[in-house]
Amino acid sequence: MPFTPYPRESSVATDLTAPARIQSDVASIQRRTLGLLFGTQIIGGIGVTIGIAVGALLAVRIAGTAVAGLTQSAAVVGAALLAIPITRIMNGYGRRPGLVVAYLVGAVGAVLVVLAAVTRIVPLLFLGSLLFGGGTAANLQARYAAVDLAEPARRGRQLALIVWATTIGAVAAPNFAALADTVTGGWGLPPLAGPFAFSAVAFVLAAGVLFALLRPDPLRTARRLAAAEPPSPPSPLADPTPPPSPLAEPTSPPSPLAEPTSPPSPLAEPTPPPSPVVRRGAGMRAAWRVVRDRPAARLGVAAVAVGHAVMVAVMSMTPVRLGESHGDADVLRVVGIVLSLHIAGMYALAPLVGWLADRLGRPAVILGGVGLLLAACAVAGTAGHHTPQLSVGLVLLGLGWSGTMVGGSTLLSESVPAAVRPSVQGFSDLAMGLAGASAAAVSGFVMRAAGYPVLTLLAAIVVVPLVALALRRGPTGAPDREDDTCG
Repeated sequence: MPFTPYPRESSVATDLTAPARIQSDVASIQRRTLGLLFGTQIIGGIGVTIGIAVGALLAVRIAGTAVAGLTQSAAVVGAALLAIPITRIMNGYGRRPGLVVAYLVGAVGAVLVVLAAVTRIVPLLFLGSLLFGGGTAANLQARYAAVDLAEPARRGRQLALIVWATTIGAVAAPNFAALADTVTGGWGLPPLAGPFAFSAVAFVLAAGVLFALLRPDPLRTARRLAAAEPPSPPSPLADPTPPPSPLAEPTSPPSPLAEPTSPPSPLAEPTPPPSPVVRRGAGMRAAWRVVRDRPAARLGVAAVAVGHAVMVAVMSMTPVRLGESHGDADVLRVVGIVLSLHIAGMYALAPLVGWLADRLGRPAVILGGVGLLLAACAVAGTAGHHTPQLSVGLVLLGLGWSGTMVGGSTLLSESVPAAVRPSVQGFSDLAMGLAGASAAAVSGFVMRAAGYPVLTLLAAIVVVPLVALALRRGPTGAPDREDDTCG
C-alpha cells in the first residue's frame, strides 16, 4: 500500500475495518518507526559514547581517582532517575515526547560538564554527569519503542536491531575523542572537554529528528489496537447472567429513526480518558507489583540489571587501568581502541542475539550472556597490563551484556499488558540504572584499595545468582499462563 511520509496520528487508517488492512497499516507504521529509531540511535550513540570515553579521565583530572567512579555513577544514576519522569510522559503522551525530553536533558548535562571542565567546579561536574544520563535514558527507552508494534515472533530481532544501531556511532565515537579534543582546543576549551561539546550537538540533533518525524506514535497506536480487540468469549464455567428482576424498569427499545453508530477505527485518536489500568500503571510502585507477580518479568528485570551492573563496574575502571601503563601522549588512542572493541561486543552481534532469543528462548540467551560475563571477568582480571588480553576481556564483557540486555528486555516486554508496559519498562531501566550506578560508585574505591583484579572478581560473584533464577524459568522460556495477558 502507498506510504504517507508524514502521517497524522489522527488520520492514520481512519477507515480500517478488515483485519488484513489493519495489519498492513500497522506493518507500515512499524517499518517507519524502526527506520527512525535506527537513525537516531546512531546519532545518540555517538553522543553517549564520546562522553563515556573520556568521562573517567576528565574526572580524574578534576577530582581524583576515587571520585572518578562517582562521576561515572552520577551519569548512570541520572539515566535511572530520568526513567521515572520519562515514563510518566510516555504514559500520558506517547514515546515521541518522552524520547525528545530525554535527549534534551542529556544535551544540557553535556554543556554543564564542559563548564565544569573550564571552571574545575566538582559539584558542577556531578550535576552535568547526572543530566548527561538523559542521552543514555533515551537510547535505552528506544529499544522498547521498537517492539510496541512488533509481531510476537520477531520481537527479539527488532529490539536487537535498535540495540545494534548504536554500534555504528558508538564504535567510532571513542576514536573521535582525540579529534574532538583537538578541534575544540582552538576554542579555548581545556583538555578532555571537547568530546562533551560534541555530545551536546548530537543529542539536540537526535531530539529534533524524533520530534519532527516519529509520527504516528508507536505506543499510542499499540494501545488503540489493544483497546479495539474484541473481548474474550465468556468461559462455559462462568456464572450465567441472572435474569432481569420483574420489578426492574423495562428498557426502551432503540428508536428506528436513530442514527446508527459507526464502529470506531482501531487506529483513530482515542476520545475517552485513559483507562483505570493505565492510570494505576503510571507509578513505579504499581510497576513493581506487576513485576513481582510475574516470574518472566522478574527474570527480565534481573537479567538487565545484573548484566548492566557487571558491565559498568568493569568497563568504567578500564580506562583508569590503561592509564596506569600508558602516558598522556597515547592514552586516549589506546582507550579509544579498547572501548571501541568493547562497544562492538555490546552491539555488533545484537541482531544475532535477538534471532537466538526468538529461536532458543529468552532464558537460554540470558544464560549464555551470564557465561560470557564470567569469562570476561576471568580474562580481564588476569590480563595485568597486557593490553591485547584486556581488550579480549572487554569484548567478552560486551557480548555478555548483549545477551542479558536483549534477552531480558524482550522477555520483560512480552510478559506484561500493553496498558502498563511503559511503567514496567521504566521500572526496569530504573533498577538497571541504580544497579549500574552502585557498581560504578563502588568500582572507584575498589580500584584504589584493592586493584583491578579484585574488582573483576567481585563482579563475577555478583552475576552468579542470576544463573539460578534463569534455570528456574526453564531452558525454553515458554511464557507462563499468567503472562499471556500481553496487549
